[in-house]
Amino acid sequence: MRFREIRSVRDLLDLVNDAGFLPFFANAIPGFSVEECCPRELWFAADADGPWEWKGPAARSRECIYGKFFGGKAGFVSREWVPDFVNLRRDGYDFDARFDDGLASLKDKDVYDVVSAGDILSKDLKRACGYCKGGLKGFETVITRLQMQTYITVSDFVYMQDRHGKVYGWGVAKYSTPETILGSDFTTSRYSNAPARSRERIEAHLRHLLPDADESKLLKLL
Repeated sequence: MRFREIRSVRDLLDLVNDAGFLPFFANAIPGFSVEECCPRELWFAADADGPWEWKGPAARSRECIYGKFFGGKAGFVSREWVPDFVNLRRDGYDFDARFDDGLASLKDKDVYDVVSAGDILSKDLKRACGYCKGGLKGFETVITRLQMQTYITVSDFVYMQDRHGKVYGWGVAKYSTPETILGSDFTTSRYSNAPARSRERIEAHLRHLLPDADESKLLKLL
């Protein structure tokens, strides 16, 4: 299936809302990514914003959530599908219950506790949890795992400024939780269903969306 071309933040959000799920980078399913739907001339263009610049506005729009959701790589999930996606990925566990049952590490808990207290930039999160120079190792493993489990998402990208107010470098990720972004009642509204039911709903949606996709590759995204 070929999705329509995207040339703006609004185009991106419209496609995310229509598709429900949209990886950022090309993957095993041809055409199913932001990368493949955006003209090459808008990637790193000097005179126009492109996908890298759209991520922040899309993430803070509250129309979707953004994070490393697909095989440890980034992508979007529309607001409509967040409750089922969360129910599936968390397997029925709030984070505290997962930790109490020995299914999450103390490193995971430390990072989650800081993020759940309020949005925080990645550099500040690393510092707060001891991932500074000479400190703990493995921050990317922890933060990716927590995103794959949907306990943490990226709420924005913040660009640093020099003393003249000029923006420089890559955007710094700001982390949050789906509950903070969309509200706890909404985010957990499928908790009354078995995770298997949420999987069935998502699988049926993706099969309809991508009828020609290899089923094993499609299901692997989940």
